[in-house]
Amino acid sequence: MIKHLLSGADADATTATLILDTAAEMAALAGREVKKLPTLRGRTVVNLFYEDSTRTRISFEAAAKRLSADVINFSAKGSSVSKGESLKDTALTLQAMGADAVVIRHPASGAPHRLANWIDGSVVNAGDGTHEHPTQALLDAYTMRARLGRLAGLHVAVVGDVLHSRVARSNVLLLSTLGAKVTLVGPPTLIPVHIGTALAPGVEVSYDLDAVLPTADVVMMLRVQRERMADSYFPSAREYARRYGLDGPRMRRLPGHAIVMHPGPMNRGMEIAPEVADSPRSTIVEQVANGVSVRMAVLYLLLGGK
Repeated sequence: MIKHLLSGADADATTATLILDTAAEMAALAGREVKKLPTLRGRTVVNLFYEDSTRTRISFEAAAKRLSADVINFSAKGSSVSKGESLKDTALTLQAMGADAVVIRHPASGAPHRLANWIDGSVVNAGDGTHEHPTQALLDAYTMRARLGRLAGLHVAVVGDVLHSRVARSNVLLLSTLGAKVTLVGPPTLIPVHIGTALAPGVEVSYDLDAVLPTADVVMMLRVQRERMADSYFPSAREYARRYGLDGPRMRRLPGHAIVMHPGPMNRGMEIAPEVADSPRSTIVEQVANGVSVRMAVLYLLLGGK
C-alpha cells in the first residue's frame, strides 16, 4: 500500500480496487447500531484545512472517528497561520505532536507534496489549489461502480469548469487507470489546451454537450468556480446554462441507465437544474454518504490496515 495519497495517479489499478473493495466493507458498518471500529485506536489524524470546507472536512472527521482515531481539527483562521507561520513550521509542529496522518486542504497547488517531505506520517490531499482532489475521485468511482456494477468500459462525461477543477484532474487520472473512457466537455475558455492527452491517453475533449449525452453512462457536472475567476470566461450565467447546463430535456437524452453526478456544492440553475439534481438519476446525496466509507478505507489502509 502507498504511504501518501496526493494524486489520482498515486494508486494503480490494484491499489485503487483495493481501496474501493475496502470501502464497500466499511459501508456495511453504516447499517449497524454501533458504527465504530477499534482499528485506529491510539492513532492521531490531523485535519489541516487552509480553505473553507463543509463536506470534505466533516467526511474525513467522521471517517477517522468511526475508526476510533484521535482527531485534531486545525483551521488556518484563528491559528498562528494568521500571524504569518509558514506551512513548514506548522508541519514541524504537527510532527512534534506525533501526527500519524495529516489531511490537508490548501489554496496552493502542490502544498501536500511539500508537506509529505516534512513529516514522517501519511499525508492525504483533500484538495490543493486547482490541482487535485484524489479522495473525491475515489468516492466518485465507488459511486459509479455501486450504481452501474463496473468501471471498465464506462463512458464518463466530465462537464463544465475543467480549468479550475481539481476534481476533474483526479477523476481523469483515476478513471483512466480503471479502464473508463473520459470525455471533457465545456466552453473552450474553460478547458486547457491539450489537457486530455497531457493527463492520460485516450481522454477526449468536446465543446458540444448535446453531442456527448446520448453515449454517456455517467455525466459528472462540475461547479463553476467563480471565486477563482479573475477574467470573464463566458458571456453570462444564463448563456453558460443554455449551452452547458444539464436540465430536464438534456437529461432525457441520456441512455436509460445513465447517472448524473456532482461533487458539490452546486450552483442550482446554472450548471445543473433542480429537477435534475433531485431526480432518481442523481447520485449527489449518495456521493456524500460514500465519501465517509471511502475515506475510512483510505485512512485504514494508509495507517497499516491489513
